[in-house]
Amino acid sequence: MFSLRALVGSAVVAGFVVSAAVAADFGRPATPQEIELWDIDVRPDGAGLPAGSGTVAQGKRVYEESCAACHGVNGKDGIKDRLVGGQGTLASSRPIKTVGSYWPYATTLFDYVRRAMPYQAPGSLSDDETYAVSAYILSLNGLLPEDGKLDKESLPKVKMPNRDGFIPEPEFRTITNSR
Repeated sequence: MFSLRALVGSAVVAGFVVSAAVAADFGRPATPQEIELWDIDVRPDGAGLPAGSGTVAQGKRVYEESCAACHGVNGKDGIKDRLVGGQGTLASSRPIKTVGSYWPYATTLFDYVRRAMPYQAPGSLSDDETYAVSAYILSLNGLLPEDGKLDKESLPKVKMPNRDGFIPEPEFRTITNSR
């Protein structure tokens, strides 16, 4: 005689078999155009940066409209992370980690802003606006002149104060396949 437990167990197994068969027919391969929309990573050397440009002056306007509410008027004293200052504090007992003191590459700033900011509408800034707000934040940190402009050629050339502060552990310098 079949018990209720055996019947339920059989139904669960049958459900897995059927769902696996159906899952193989689920979806379709992404088109190159769809992949391109998501393939927006930017590497430290600038590979992946898009065309476009932005100035510090343009960035100030974008910052005031999209960033100041969270990060403060000048990148300080906001309700979210501080973006400005902190240079020379990392080795102290009270380090201040900001874009200008801690981040090793200026391209990381562009990549992060492009993907995740502004908080209420991530990814909504154009590439030109992202270059501009990056220029403004770097200028507030004294890393770009007030009349500065960024694009895919100039952004990777910005030397961040902590660029050499990240030293990989020896075991991570060479990555090999463990298989």
